[in-house]
Amino acid sequence: MGKPSGFLEYDRKNNAAQEPMERIRHWDEFHPLLERAERQKQGARCMACGVPFCQSGMMLSGMVSGCPLHNLIPEWNDLVYTGNFEHATQRLLKTNNFPEFTGRVCPAPCEASCTCGLNGEAVTIRDNELGIIEDAFANGWITPRPPRVRTGKTVAVVGSGPAGLAAADQLNRRGHLVTVFEREDRPGGLLMYGIPNMKLEKKIVERRIELMKAEGIQFVTHTDIGRDKESRELMENFDAVLLCGGAKKPRDLNVPGRELDGVHFAVDFLTAATKSLLDSGGKGLVQITAQGKNVIVLGGGDTGNDCVGTSIRQGCKSVVQLEVLPQPPSHRTDSNPWPQWPLILKTDYGQEEAIALYGMDPRSFQTTIARLLDDGMGNLKAVRTVQLEPKIESGRRVMVPVPGSEKELPCELLLIAIGFLGSEAYVPQAFGAQLDERGNVKTKDGTYYTGIGNVFAAGDMRRGQSLVVWAIAEGREAAKEIDAHLMGYTNL
Repeated sequence: MGKPSGFLEYDRKNNAAQEPMERIRHWDEFHPLLERAERQKQGARCMACGVPFCQSGMMLSGMVSGCPLHNLIPEWNDLVYTGNFEHATQRLLKTNNFPEFTGRVCPAPCEASCTCGLNGEAVTIRDNELGIIEDAFANGWITPRPPRVRTGKTVAVVGSGPAGLAAADQLNRRGHLVTVFEREDRPGGLLMYGIPNMKLEKKIVERRIELMKAEGIQFVTHTDIGRDKESRELMENFDAVLLCGGAKKPRDLNVPGRELDGVHFAVDFLTAATKSLLDSGGKGLVQITAQGKNVIVLGGGDTGNDCVGTSIRQGCKSVVQLEVLPQPPSHRTDSNPWPQWPLILKTDYGQEEAIALYGMDPRSFQTTIARLLDDGMGNLKAVRTVQLEPKIESGRRVMVPVPGSEKELPCELLLIAIGFLGSEAYVPQAFGAQLDERGNVKTKDGTYYTGIGNVFAAGDMRRGQSLVVWAIAEGREAAKEIDAHLMGYTNL
């Protein structure tokens, strides 16, 4: 380990954040990196545990504990402390293709399981990861490295989100010729259009795409496999096909008034906002806008929070975020011990901004929507909410309406952010792949193979809605399996 007493001498320090009233004026990232000397202190806090739970990637009580990529966290924390950032970069890239993404958007299950956090504050692992990779880019250590030898084998990757990009990167390193198909106008999938610019600036995604192009990966955009191009063409013209189309079928709201104008899925709202920003710097026509409107976001997760932050930057009149579940506790309960993921109340950036702007937390817990009300011309004008309470029915806890608790809230824009129901069926159906009961692509037990010809699947399309870090892990493992399928062995 770096400094045996580091965790006793130095306090945890995160990357700073601009004040909410300052950052809502722009769409850029707002967490400047620490200076190198301070970053080294944060690396020194790592205890190099005998059993480093931070890199375990275990599932405990249905939640991930530690890094699914099994990042070599104690190793590169020690290298950060000693100032050997170039070697730290090599150790980081050994397990993670895109630390510049995970260092910005990962919820850091590694930190939740950090031993230092058992009786104090966890090591700033995610910020250290981001510091390492951005230092590497700044110093010119990240350059195109095309494979020296090509195998002659060809692979088509359908979808350019984190799983597709990770698989493409791995397969290209092995020497296979990789073509990535993307239905949108820009590569990146979720990274490009599912995550707002203030969390992940699109120039960061574009920087990685350009690097991958320089290494020999071909990207084909505006191509919707199963609609614009037949699946048969891919199966016949490529030695292997990997489906990484994500879990993009949104869960809908089934209440009276759903058909009114002004009701949209969160993913469509966030996509429209990013496209406007990229195409015209935010000054052009936005297909769906919160400007001047009372906005209600249904859903208390990360996507709902992103809708809050985006609505504020677009100039909404007000914003309320509804969450069906009860408010979490402020500290771990006895039933949620370390190193499980902590089920505690967290106030994210969008909620911080709403508090600063409107003077109150936008979240309303144990609340859902019972009816949508129109203005007489087919437009949404208000929502009728109802409070919920937990009850045990048939041995399960369910949330049921509280009689007489209805309220009406003004609303001209309702954003539905209540999760996803698996992949859009037309892509796997075009290849003859089956879906499981959750709407995900079925693969052979313990594999990424669909059982259909030369077709594999990975990422959210196979796993269901999950984290970027899980998608990268799935893409890497699928690439390993495809490589063995093509070559008879794998060294990935």
